[in-house]
Amino acid sequence: MVSAAALLGSCSKKVDEAFLNPNASTRVPVETLLPGIIGNMVGSSSAQGSSYGTAYDGLYIGRYVNFWATNTTNYQYDRLSGATGASDLFGSIWAMHYYGMGQNLGRMIDWAAEEEKWDYVGVGYAIRAWSWYTLTMMYGEAILKQAFDPNRRVFEYDSQEEILAESRRLCHIAINYLNRTDGNVSQQNLALGDQYFNGGDVNKWKKFAYTVLARTYHLTNKPNYKTEMADSVIFYCDKAITSNADNAIATFANSGISGTSNFYGQLRNNAGLLRQTRFIADLMSGVNTMFPGAADPRAPYIIRENNNGTYKGVRLVKGTDGLSTNDQPRNFWGGLFSSTSTAATDARYIFQNGAPYPIITAAEIAFMKAEALWYKGDKAAALTAYQNGISLSFDFLTGTADYHSKVPAAMQITPAAKAAYLANPVVVPTANNLTLSHIMLQKFISQYAYGMHITWVDMRRYHYTDLDPVTGSQVYADLTLPVGSELWPDNVGKWPYRARPRYNSEFLYNIVALDQVGGRLLDYHTKEMWFSQP
Repeated sequence: MVSAAALLGSCSKKVDEAFLNPNASTRVPVETLLPGIIGNMVGSSSAQGSSYGTAYDGLYIGRYVNFWATNTTNYQYDRLSGATGASDLFGSIWAMHYYGMGQNLGRMIDWAAEEEKWDYVGVGYAIRAWSWYTLTMMYGEAILKQAFDPNRRVFEYDSQEEILAESRRLCHIAINYLNRTDGNVSQQNLALGDQYFNGGDVNKWKKFAYTVLARTYHLTNKPNYKTEMADSVIFYCDKAITSNADNAIATFANSGISGTSNFYGQLRNNAGLLRQTRFIADLMSGVNTMFPGAADPRAPYIIRENNNGTYKGVRLVKGTDGLSTNDQPRNFWGGLFSSTSTAATDARYIFQNGAPYPIITAAEIAFMKAEALWYKGDKAAALTAYQNGISLSFDFLTGTADYHSKVPAAMQITPAAKAAYLANPVVVPTANNLTLSHIMLQKFISQYAYGMHITWVDMRRYHYTDLDPVTGSQVYADLTLPVGSELWPDNVGKWPYRARPRYNSEFLYNIVALDQVGGRLLDYHTKEMWFSQP
C-alpha cells in the first residue's frame, strides 16, 4: 500500500508538471506580458477566441456613427441592430477587459511591484483605467467590485458612475508610479514590452493617463458640468496628449501573419463590405450645410474618390443609394464599390496592412478642450483650441509616413492648402460665431475611421440629433439615421445607446445579474446610459 501510494504520488506530480493549470499564477517576465496586453487595445487572438479589443466592435459602431455603411441594402447592423441570438458581436471590448487583459494585467502589476519595476506598474494601472472607461462607455453597468475574483462563478453589476470613479482613481495611481525613478525603473527595459506603442516613454504614458482623466469628466449633460467638470476637463487636457509626437498609436510588425497586421488591412479582410457614408463625404467636399463650399484637403487621405474623381457616399441601409456607377465611392482598399476583393493595391490610411492604428490622438484632446471652453463661455480660448484641433488633424495625416505616402502626389496636402482651409471663415469663424456644430463636426472628421468609440460617446451625449443652441439646427448638421421600417424591429423605433454584455459569458453563466439590468430584453441596446442623462 505504501509503494502504491508513492507511485500514484509520483505520477500525479509528473502530470501536474506536464499540464500546468492555465489559471494558476505561473510566473513569467512582466516584459513578455505587456505586448499582449497592449495588443488587446486593437484586437488580440487566443485559443479561446479572436479579435478581442476595440477594432472588431468598431466595425459595427462605425455604422452607428455614420463612418461607413454596407455596400448592400438592409444589412442588419446598418439598421442599427444590437447583437441578436447566440452572438458575441459587440462583445469584443467586454472580452478584452475581463479576459484578454483580465488576470494577465493584474499579475503584471503585482509582479512588477515585487520587482520594483514601477514603470510597468504605472503602465498597468494606466491601461486598466483606460479599459474601465472604454468598457463602461460601451456597456454601461458592468462588473466592478467583484471583477477578477477567481473564487466566484457569478458576478454582480455595478453602476457606470462607480466605474468612471474607479477609472479616475486608477489614473492617479498610474501617474504616481510613472513619476517614480527609483527601484528598477528603466526606459530601455520598459521598451522591451512597449515596443509597438510608446517605446518605453513614461512621459507618454502619463499623458495617456491624463487623457483618460479628461474623458471621465467630459459629461456635458450633467448639471455641474459648466460649473465644475468642465474645469477638470480643461485642466487635464492641458496635461494630456497635446502633441502628435505623443499620440497613443498601435503599430504592427506586419510580418505577413494576420495577427501582426492592421485589423482593417487587406490581409485581415475585415473591411471589404464598408463604404463611406454620404455624411462624411459631404463634410469633406463642402456640401454639408455647416461648411458650404469648403472642400477639405484631408479628403483623399481618409475617404475615397469615385471614378469621376469626386467624393460621394451612401446612407445606411440603402446600398448604392441611387448613385450611378461612376459616382459610387471606391472601397477603402481602392477597389470598385461592388467589390469585396482584397486584390486592389491602392489601400490608404488605416486600411493598409502595416499602417499604424490610433488609439488616442492630440486632435481629440484639442476638440474636447474647445468644447469644454465653449460651455464655460470662453469663446476666444475655445476658438484657439478648435483651430489647434484642425491643425493637429492635418499634421497627423501628413506627418504619418504610411498615410501620406499612399496618397497620389497631386492630391497630397501642402502647407498652402492647409493654411487656406484654416483661413476660410466658413471653417474657422470669429470667436463669437463659433458653435458646437463647428467643434463636433471637425472632431468627427479628425476621428474618422479609427475613433468610432469616442465618436459614439459624443453622438450619444447629443442624442444623435440634439439642436445647437446657436444655429437651431442639429449639432451634427445633416446627419441622418434610419427611422421607421428601416430600423431593426427589436429597436422599437429607437436608436442604440449601449451594447449588451458579451453573450458567451453573461448569457451563459451570469443570468441573474444580467436580468437585474434588463440585459436580455431585445431592446436593451436602446436603453440610454447614465453618462448621457442629466
